[in-house]
Amino acid sequence: MTKVVRVKSGSKFEDIASYSRLVSVGNHIYVSNTAGRNPETGEMPEDVTAQSLQAIANIERALIAAGSSLSDIVAIRVFVPNPADADAVGKVLGDKFRGIDPACTLTCSPLASDIFKMELEATAYRGASESEAEYIRLRN
Repeated sequence: MTKVVRVKSGSKFEDIASYSRLVSVGNHIYVSNTAGRNPETGEMPEDVTAQSLQAIANIERALIAAGSSLSDIVAIRVFVPNPADADAVGKVLGDKFRGIDPACTLTCSPLASDIFKMELEATAYRGASESEAEYIRLRN
């Protein structure tokens, strides 16, 4: 039987809406939309870059708890309410995911609170970082 693991980060919103930060089913890992709130202090940075870095750190923390890592991420979905912030978020993604190169969707849409400048959702496959990767370039 396949093992299902649910990781709770301690966010009150997980209890209110009855969801998990991360759910793994076998080697498939699904990470909920994650904001840049610091889980230790509860503080939300005002800067989009700081929020992006914290959101990735929050995801990494959940992945490690489930026996995985950022390197196992195969797809990300990024939500940025203000199109003017998209380039700054993209730079953080490039810095953090260079060499991992997941499939990526970045869209500009409203979020649950005006304090959120971005949120990030991820799909990972435990062991993907250990697998041989082939790159196919359609254009140079």
